[in-house]
Amino acid sequence: MKPGDKLPSQRELIERFGYASQTIQNGLAMLRSEGLVVSAGNLGNFVGDGTVPQNDVRGEINEIRSLIQALAERVEALEERSTVGGA
Repeated sequence: MKPGDKLPSQRELIERFGYASQTIQNGLAMLRSEGLVVSAGNLGNFVGDGTVPQNDVRGEINEIRSLIQALAERVEALEERSTVGGA
């Protein structure tokens, strides 16, 4: 793909590669932070030119949210294991 090309939707990426939604979100967040993916809100994600956006606080906030969500899912899984193991 070249800069400006539209990426498949997150749902399509999940179906195509078989990864969890959070994994896809984390991967896209990492690519955004490197300037390799540019988010256009409701229009979707597009291939970037590798230029890292300067002072893009929204991107940083979204990345932090993704990481918090991943941690919350891990904590929930651990809690479920301890409940099942302790019962």
